[in-house]
Amino acid sequence: MALDFAIIGQRLKKARLAKKMTQEDLAEKLDVSVAFLSRIERGLSQINLKRLSQICGILGVTEGYILNGTASTSDQYLVSEFNEIFSNCSANKQKLIYKIAKTIIED
Repeated sequence: MALDFAIIGQRLKKARLAKKMTQEDLAEKLDVSVAFLSRIERGLSQINLKRLSQICGILGVTEGYILNGTASTSDQYLVSEFNEIFSNCSANKQKLIYKIAKTIIED
C-alpha cells in the first residue's frame, strides 16, 4: 500500500488542532521550521518514521492512527475522512457520490 502523504498530513493537522496547538508550537517542539511543518500537513513533504514517531508522541496519537486512520486495525481506512467529506456535501452531491461509489463497487 502506497502512503498518501496528503491524508497523513490531514490527520496530523487534525491531531494538532485537537491538542489546541499552533503550527508554531509544534514546530518549536520538533525543532523544525513552521514552513516544513506546513508542507507536511499539506502533504507536500514526506515524513520519515523517526519524525512521525516524534510528532505522534507530542500529539498523543499512535502511528497506526496517522498511517491507517485507526489505532487498532486498517479495516476502517478512510472511513472518518469519507464521512467528514460526505457530511459537508449538499444532498445532490451526496446522491452523486453514492451513485459513483455504487457503480464502482458493482464493477
